[in-house]
Amino acid sequence: MSAIVLLVIGLGAMALGYFVYSKFIAEKIFRLDPDFRTPSYEYEDGVDYVPTNRYVLWGHHFTSVAGAAPIVGPAIAVIWGWLPAFLWVILGTIFFAGVHDAGAIWASVRNKARSIGALTGDVVGKRARSLFMIVIFLVLLMVNAVFAVVIAGLMMDFSSAVVPVWGAILVALIIGQLIYRRVLSLPMVSILGVLALYALIGLGPSVPLQMPESVGGMSGNAVWILILFGYATIASLLPVWMLLQPRDYINGLQLFIGLIILYGAILLMNPSMVAPAFNGNVPEGTPSLVPLLFVTIACGAISGFHGLVSSGTTSKQLKKETDVRFVGYFGAIGEGSLALAAILAATAGFASFADWESMYSAFGQGGVTAFVEGGAYIINNGLGLPEATAATLLTVMASLFAGTTMDTGLRLQRYIFQEWGEIYGLDWMKKGVPATLLAVGSCLLLAFGAGGADGSGGLIIWPLFGTTNQLLAGLTLLVITVMLVRLKRPMWYTLAPLCFLLVMTVAALLTQLRGFYNDGNYFLLFLDIVVLIAAVFVSLECAATLKRHRREMAQQQE
Repeated sequence: MSAIVLLVIGLGAMALGYFVYSKFIAEKIFRLDPDFRTPSYEYEDGVDYVPTNRYVLWGHHFTSVAGAAPIVGPAIAVIWGWLPAFLWVILGTIFFAGVHDAGAIWASVRNKARSIGALTGDVVGKRARSLFMIVIFLVLLMVNAVFAVVIAGLMMDFSSAVVPVWGAILVALIIGQLIYRRVLSLPMVSILGVLALYALIGLGPSVPLQMPESVGGMSGNAVWILILFGYATIASLLPVWMLLQPRDYINGLQLFIGLIILYGAILLMNPSMVAPAFNGNVPEGTPSLVPLLFVTIACGAISGFHGLVSSGTTSKQLKKETDVRFVGYFGAIGEGSLALAAILAATAGFASFADWESMYSAFGQGGVTAFVEGGAYIINNGLGLPEATAATLLTVMASLFAGTTMDTGLRLQRYIFQEWGEIYGLDWMKKGVPATLLAVGSCLLLAFGAGGADGSGGLIIWPLFGTTNQLLAGLTLLVITVMLVRLKRPMWYTLAPLCFLLVMTVAALLTQLRGFYNDGNYFLLFLDIVVLIAAVFVSLECAATLKRHRREMAQQQE
């Protein structure tokens, strides 16, 4: 089959989802009000609460939720064949992710921009809130610790990406000043920023910077991890308009240009899907497609981490409530487009089926490597761009997204500690610097305490990320559903996705539980049990709350 067919069907379906389905959800279910006073105005402080142009905010939201996950997950899941991954990405984006992301922003905005974890206490109950906050903390801990390893690994393997990755920070700082001091119009700033970013990408291969294998007794990988956390500490404390917003915005533009390049190359090259639609000859040890597909592909279909960004940073910057549809739902569409590109690159970016099969010789292989190599192959054959340059372009794209997600993730982890300070009356923990140091300290403790001198400790608990993350998405949909019931609005548009997601996630947790036990991995076995217990208790709490509200509504109607 031609990759062009999947490209047209995929993008066409997502466009239909945005222009038709999201409009229905915004107007009939969430009933977005253009006159509602958002928390960005009510609590404006110039640091976290900043009314923001919806295009800039879309860039922040999209690149924060995207990261490397919509590349890694789909590029691993095609081991089962391209059709299951394609269907889950398209249907998940339209009916799951868009509603989930927009709903989390709406729920937070309507409740003083509180995080979805803190909001659970008001909507469901204090016990559910405590368990929910534990799940949230685990997800953020995994994301921050692992994405540092991913970025460090990319910079060790692709020295040509170092200058563009770090140069993008300087570009973002300049753009932030130009936008918020109104020196230049947004379109002009956008053009200059993109040109500067691509100039750095072009410069990268000419000025490769390679970290030594060992620095002061530490591996080069570990040094990069420390540098990344040092940077993220500063970034999480800066006002959002100074670095976070402009960096995310320019990265969002860069992604769309990268997607246009990749999609354009597909149209010109017209590659065939060398991978099978369904792979009936998966490598030994590959888990079953159901339920593992639905936790392997999270970002790009639906992801609980999105709810944390939506209710953590995005809701504090929303200028008008009606911007929820563009920022939240269209942000999910952008991520679905990236996941679609990852599927096409990882299945049509090989010269033959044998080459593809060699890449996917075991479950867990593929990922960013398949995306970069497959995408570079397509761009080289479609546009004539040298494969090394194309590989640098795609590597920088993946690194920048992972970096922006890490920036936002650490800020969100700081919010979690501050919310714990508020909940438990710990005044010192409410302050930015102590909360940030606790967030960074917990990540470093996992990275180096569990992983040793190379700082890769986050990878130890990463096998649980997919299930924990999807559990978080299901619980977020539960909170949104309870809010809709309380407001006497239709709930099936959130209830149906959450039921499907909870069933698949619990099934995946049980599957992993058996695998960890058989492998004798008792640490992950223990964590799996903790997450499973939290899932059951929060689900029961939410179900009881839902039942109570529906009973009260029925009594009022009598």
